[in-house]
Amino acid sequence: MPDSGTRGEKPEKFVGCCGAYCKTCQAFTEGFCKGCKLGYGRGGRDISKAKCKIKVCCFGKRKLETCADCPDYWNCKILRDFHGKSGYKYKKYKQATDFIRENGYKKFIKAANKWKGAYGRF
Repeated sequence: MPDSGTRGEKPEKFVGCCGAYCKTCQAFTEGFCKGCKLGYGRGGRDISKAKCKIKVCCFGKRKLETCADCPDYWNCKILRDFHGKSGYKYKKYKQATDFIRENGYKKFIKAANKWKGAYGRF
């Protein structure tokens, strides 16, 4: 796993705004991805240039760790459109954010560290 800029990061920083988990994501572990949120807090990356609408809203504008922390979670069109896409992973990302809302980050990370990709079973 790339560790450039990842040492000393809070475990929650490896949880994408949408519920993806970077630490077990193949693109991240193989160095093809910088992670969903890493580097923005220290200015190494510019959030205004991010293509992910979820990340720009959640992490950039609202300064939240993930969408699970958002008071507008149930009414967010950006998130509803994302979770509504066809494909198994989008349902798993919704399951992840719902799990965080119900159980917190500590339980989420404990479960997610056992995954073999950006999403998995709880």
